[in-house]
Amino acid sequence: MNIELFHCRALRPIRSLAAACSLAILLSGCQSIGTDSIVASSAPPELSGPAASAIAGDMVSRLAEQIGPGKATVALKVDTSAFGQALEAALKGWGYAVVTDQKTDSDTKVIQLAYVIVPFDGQVLARLSTNSVEIGRAYTVTATGATPASALSLMRRG
Repeated sequence: MNIELFHCRALRPIRSLAAACSLAILLSGCQSIGTDSIVASSAPPELSGPAASAIAGDMVSRLAEQIGPGKATVALKVDTSAFGQALEAALKGWGYAVVTDQKTDSDTKVIQLAYVIVPFDGQVLARLSTNSVEIGRAYTVTATGATPASALSLMRRG
């Protein structure tokens, strides 16, 4: 048995983990604050309506566990993708007031929300970010919707 070949096969899981970590680091830098202080969001246009709705519904339910259901106004910069529209509908379904470009009263608690949906290795990686919490999950997309393909990733800030 060739020792170099053995080490190469043994390192495959480590290389895969390193690639996944590198992707996560790159994705964490994909968002930037725009001039209107709402974080830029993005989703691939090829994501179908049923898949976008399934992902948005799951992610908003998980977000509500972290920030409380319907307790604040959510500022969201929506793009024209199916996911942007599905996310806005899911937020409203959970009782959140959603503002996209309107000004709010200074007394109104506003949560800035951004999302990123990225196709990766036959799945999509979804992430919702606020100033205090960030959640992410991988999904397997089918013609009729999407199902979670990983555990929920949760990061709390400050």
